[in-house]
Amino acid sequence: MADSVPRHILVVDDEPYIGRIVALKLQEGPYVVEQCHDGAAALARLRREEPVALILLDIMLPRMSGIDVLEALRRLPHHGGTPVIMLTAKGHEADREQAAALGVADFITKPFSPKKLMARIDEIVRV
Repeated sequence: MADSVPRHILVVDDEPYIGRIVALKLQEGPYVVEQCHDGAAALARLRREEPVALILLDIMLPRMSGIDVLEALRRLPHHGGTPVIMLTAKGHEADREQAAALGVADFITKPFSPKKLMARIDEIVRV
């Protein structure tokens, strides 16, 4: 990373194991991690104007799907352009197309390589 300033990453996943793995890997680098376990909580968090460098977002979430969160996120003036990586077990082509239409930076299916995920996050957040 070009500077040593911690970057804030929001991990939205209802599977505690996945959230824990991702958070541990991110915290090894210059990242501060916040987790939400359902879509409604994620959207409530994103409505605040606190900065977020990147969002890791699952599609299948309780209370509100990741696609619904993404659609609402794109309408928020302070987070509308925030990069999003969809990290999901639901890898159907229709989901990929819908996410792409909403401007996701990447679409990664579970199971995933933590090392490759970290490389992709570093690549996106460096910009």
